[in-house]
This record gives sequence, structure tokens and C-alpha cells, in this order.
Amino acid sequence: MDKAKNPFSPGAGTQPPELTGRSAILGRSQTVLQRIRNGRHDRSSILFGLRGVGKTVLLNRIQKLADDHGYHSALLEAPEEKRLAELLAPPLRRLLLKLDLVAGTKDKLRKALGALRAFAGAFEVKIGDVGVGIRPELGVADSGTLEADVTDLLVAVGEAAAERGTSVALLVDELQYVEESELAALLAGLHRVGQLGLPLVMFGAGLPQIVGLTGKAKSYAERLFDFSEVGPLKEADARKAIREPIIRENAAIRDDALDELVRVTQGYPFFLQEWGSHAWNTAKRSPITRDDVEITSKEAIEALDRGFFHVRLDRLSPSERNYLRAMAELGPGPHRSGDIAACLRRPVEQVAPIRASVIAKGMAYAPSHGDTAFTVPMFDSYMHRVIPNFTPPVPRPRRKKKE
Repeated sequence: MDKAKNPFSPGAGTQPPELTGRSAILGRSQTVLQRIRNGRHDRSSILFGLRGVGKTVLLNRIQKLADDHGYHSALLEAPEEKRLAELLAPPLRRLLLKLDLVAGTKDKLRKALGALRAFAGAFEVKIGDVGVGIRPELGVADSGTLEADVTDLLVAVGEAAAERGTSVALLVDELQYVEESELAALLAGLHRVGQLGLPLVMFGAGLPQIVGLTGKAKSYAERLFDFSEVGPLKEADARKAIREPIIRENAAIRDDALDELVRVTQGYPFFLQEWGSHAWNTAKRSPITRDDVEITSKEAIEALDRGFFHVRLDRLSPSERNYLRAMAELGPGPHRSGDIAACLRRPVEQVAPIRASVIAKGMAYAPSHGDTAFTVPMFDSYMHRVIPNFTPPVPRPRRKKKE
């Protein structure tokens, strides 16, 4: 098989050759974009799911839909330990300057640029020039209170878009990393934008815990967003995601090979791309056989271990690694917190801070109260491979308090 014609390209957010099983999410997004473009309010959206299910792919596709509908859009990723002001200000600057190119500066746009300059000054964010003669808008987005100022800024951006007869779409990935008080500020701003019927909408994506985090940040989050779970593909969609790209390259894959490929990947889109790519490169000729898939599984797993899994393990402290290895010892999960603590031979209250830390780092989440599950599919198997013989560390004896 010609490797140069390999249709599969696994990567972070890389568009697959065949995007299947997501028509409901994309259809809903299309409707929201059309309604807001037509001056009708609709809820913003948040996609949530495990790693490797294609949330970033969907955000990129939604941005393309927004651009096709005449939106001015900005796609941003929320890294850990970065302030919301630093996350929002630079892309909003680019977006407003694009609006400024449409037909000369008008009142609302000048106000929005002034609000952005005031906001950047209040939170000490470097954004560069925002236009000749634009001064900070006094009394707008300059109080130093994040919730009030983010609200002022988003309203000003929405008003500038309305003045221009256009709409704005913000797309925020890794939303679970936004700190609670800052997430509350973002939600408050979006809430006010919706109340005023301004043409600004947000599409967010995050790990499963984002649903609980938004509800904790603002009680009205469930009315503010349409939450869409993104999971593994159904069998028919997973088969199509592999078969169709192969057919387009005038090649074929046998049914039993396709069965095996879908089985080992469990329908997770990233794994389908990884296995599909290796299966194509392994096969000497068309059609791809089950033997090709079985041979390539070792290579696919090694590739995932070096990249997809390893980069996440590297972020963990020894105690956090032990916690996840204890989870893996119990199986794929989810697991009760008490069972994990018992596996570590420690009281629940002693391991609770470690649990909180691995959740904060996006390695685990709580599907229900007292339960813990991996956010990375098949991570339990990886932990067995990287730490094959697990012996819980002996707890250090507590020092007695001096009287």
C-alpha cells in the first residue's frame, strides 16, 4: 500500500477524512448560528467528553460553519493556570480589528475598542495597539472586578457586531481549566449578552467535569447552555469512518479486519485514526486483512504509549501516578473512592487531596458522587504496561504532636 496515499492522519484536532456520527451536534450548531444571525436568541453550547472523542475536531468544524454564515469567529484554548483576561483579550482584539476593516470606525465599535483597552489596563494584559486615537473607555470594563468587566467587554463586542450587521462566535477549548471564579465571570457575561439579544454566541468544549463546574460557577448554567455529550462512535459510524476513506483511495478492507479494528479501538475516533493509519501502512496490498490489523495493533499501541498516553503521565507527581495505578488495578472504572484508597492501603481522607489533584489536571473526573473515572480511554491498560508490578507505597507514620 502506498504510504503517501494513507488517508488517515491522527493528530490533536486534525480533521478526519470521514467525520461520522456527529450530525446531530453539527445540525444543532448550524441552527443556533442561523438563529442568532437572523436576530433570534438561542443558547450557547458546550461539548463534553473524554479525551480522543473529537471535541476539538467539532469545534474546528463549527468555526467553519460560523465563518460560512458570515460570523467573525475566534477559537481559543484555555491552558492551565492562565487568567481569563489573558485568554480573552488578544483574540477579541483581533476580532474587533477585523470588524474595523469593514467600513470605518463607528460609535459602538469605538466603544468596544475603548472597553478592550480599559479591560487590558485593569488586568495588566498586553494586547498591543487597538487603533489610532482609541482611548480607554472610562467606566466600562475598567473596575478591576472580573465579572463586571468581562460582562461589559462582551456586551461591548456584541453591540459592535450588531452595529456592523454581523455576528460573533467565540469557541473555547479545554474549558475545564478555567478557574471557577473566572468561569463564573464568563458565564455572567454570556448571560447578559443573551438577555440583551446581542449577536454573540459561545461554543465550548471540555472534559466531563465541565458540566458540574459550570453549574457550580453559576446556578443558571443549565439554562444558558445546551450540553452535548461526545462519546465513542456507534459501530456503524466507526466502520464508515474507516471504510469510506479507504474506498476513496481505490482500496478495500475485509469485513473481519474492520470488525477487529472497531473492536480494539472501542469506537474512539482518535484510536480509529491511529489504528487505521498503521493498518494501511502495514498492509502490503489491498484489501487490508485481519492479519494486517492484528500485526499493526502492537505498533499502534506503542505509538499511543509514546505520545497520547505518555504526555499525560509526564504531568503527574509520584503520588498521582500511584493513585491512577491503583485505579487501573481495579479495572477500567469508574471506581468508588473508598476502593481506590483501600488499594493504596490508606484512609479515604488521606488520598482525597490526590484525587482532587488528578481531577484538576484533567486525568480523572467524578461521574457521580464518590466515584472516580479516567478521562483518557484505555488509560488503565497503559498504566498496567508502564507500571506492570504495582506495590502500594508504605504510608509514612504520622508524627505525634508535641505536648
